[in-house]
Amino acid sequence: MKAEETHSSLILSFAKTLCGEYDNLKQSQENPKDFARINIFFRPLPWGIMKGPGFYSEQCYDYAPWNPYRQGIHRVAYNAGVFKVENFSYGAFDRLAGAGRHPELLESLKSDHLKPRCGCSMHFTHVADGHYRGEVEPGKQCLVPRDGKLTYLVSEVEVNQTDWISRDRGFDPETDAQCWGSEHGQLRFKRVHWFGNELTEQWAISEK
Repeated sequence: MKAEETHSSLILSFAKTLCGEYDNLKQSQENPKDFARINIFFRPLPWGIMKGPGFYSEQCYDYAPWNPYRQGIHRVAYNAGVFKVENFSYGAFDRLAGAGRHPELLESLKSDHLKPRCGCSMHFTHVADGHYRGEVEPGKQCLVPRDGKLTYLVSEVEVNQTDWISRDRGFDPETDAQCWGSEHGQLRFKRVHWFGNELTEQWAISEK
């Protein structure tokens, strides 16, 4: 098997695990004081946007589906056992709000408006079949403004074919003191919809 075919097959398996809609309904019902109900979407992009495998992601409170608090555009690559999910900012995210549930909104996405978010890639490793664990790339360079100051992001994700478990925290670049993030532990989601039937081997190959 050629190296490109090997990489594309590995990326396809990873992408099929990652993609979908996730909901922490059970967690929010069992402990509503500490956990709001949140929806996460990882929806595949048409191949031509990234000239390779890519995703649109969205996180929103269940009561505000048209007002996501986090949006991202991602390109997926694989090298030496690591799946790299690169992050991009976009100058017109407001036009994509709600695209998690309404993918037709992604038709307005223009690839020339994308800008890499340096230091903010997520690095995933394979744990078991259909099970991956990831964290933001090392270096403390993924800077996030919060309450008038810059913080660096520490993001941890574990995903399998049914569950998404994550925790995001922000730290002071000078003191490493935690400035924000969940005080009550990890967010625990269940996958409620799967988009893997949209993915093919050709989608997982990057243009050289």
